[in-house]
Amino acid sequence: MADELRGRKVAILATDGVERVELEQPRGALYGAGATTEVLSIHPGEIQARQGDLDPAGTFPVDQLVSDASADDYDALLLPGGTMNPDQLRTNKDAIGFVQAFMNAGKPVATICHGPWTLAEADVVRGRRLTSWPSIRTDLRNAGAEVVDEEVVIDRQLTSSRSPADLPAFCAAIIEQFARTGSPVSAGA
Repeated sequence: MADELRGRKVAILATDGVERVELEQPRGALYGAGATTEVLSIHPGEIQARQGDLDPAGTFPVDQLVSDASADDYDALLLPGGTMNPDQLRTNKDAIGFVQAFMNAGKPVATICHGPWTLAEADVVRGRRLTSWPSIRTDLRNAGAEVVDEEVVIDRQLTSSRSPADLPAFCAAIIEQFARTGSPVSAGA
């Protein structure tokens, strides 16, 4: 069971204000299943993490700028939350374009908590069923999504969860969903 994602490469799109546990736990689960991950951001260096949106919770090194990245180089995309993180990503044209490229290509995308805000800005939730943190549900509905209050929601290539409390189920679901994709991008290289 530790090799479901061997050869898969997952982009984690995040910036300052990311909720630490929402990046760290899924990334650990992905590593445990054999995937490699890269943290992409809108600025180089390190991104500042938070705990509960308020308390500083260390940093994560940025592997690559999203402006220099291509969805073609990844098998899947993870969008963690934290209020400040997606609020900044949704105002960045490169981040929005990257998310749109994943959704348009039919590649798996996973998001938790406030992460779907970026999806709403990218105009890729219309007609999709998903969940999120309660405070952004109206935004998602206004963007055309069917929003439900469930631990994990899977709609085609999109996997979503509500909060850090859902992380065990979310991590299991993303491994299963990411494993369902075709041949890893690295297999063709």
